Amino acid sequence: MSLTQADLHGALAERGALLQGHFRLSSGRHSDRFVQKFRILEDPVLLERVARELADRFRSLEPTIVVGAAVGGILLAYEVARQLGTKAIFVEKVNGVPVLRRGFTLRPDDRALLVEDVLTTGQSMRETIDVVRATGASIVGLGVIVSRADPVTLSVSKGDRIGNTVALLDLPLQSYDEAECPQCRAGEPLTDPGSRRA
Repeated sequence: MSLTQADLHGALAERGALLQGHFRLSSGRHSDRFVQKFRILEDPVLLERVARELADRFRSLEPTIVVGAAVGGILLAYEVARQLGTKAIFVEKVNGVPVLRRGFTLRPDDRALLVEDVLTTGQSMRETIDVVRATGASIVGLGVIVSRADPVTLSVSKGDRIGNTVALLDLPLQSYDEAECPQCRAGEPLTDPGSRRA
């Protein structure tokens, strides 16, 4: 059975993953709402269902490998790859530079499916795209659990786009630069739940 946007929104709400307050996002921007992705990733049954839905949406493109970004993308890439019967690898940072480590490799004939848990500014996904493209591998698509932005218009570099994109849940949430944040101006306490810093 297909996982609808309403199903996923309900599952996130039920697990307390949709938070309201004053948050510093991983990008450094501020928002009054936050998606706690680990409420999905900690639940093997939900993660399997989400990953199966992503795998099914990209199966016809015949990816040969699934690539995620550390940390949240590791579990997602693994489970999507398991559903597709392929390998999974992840990009991580060394001294602030995204790289493939641990003996992970991509070949020019690889057809990579990139996956992301929550997409906001697209920074970590752009970094992952750059790492994959530097190997000569092709990118067959981008699969996202929750998009706070629009992955279809994700600008990769100089107007380049990933054509095959899927977001299981579109949840546009407004965010602000710190200098423009209305909650900062109102003196509301700031919570910093993010896992990556720009």
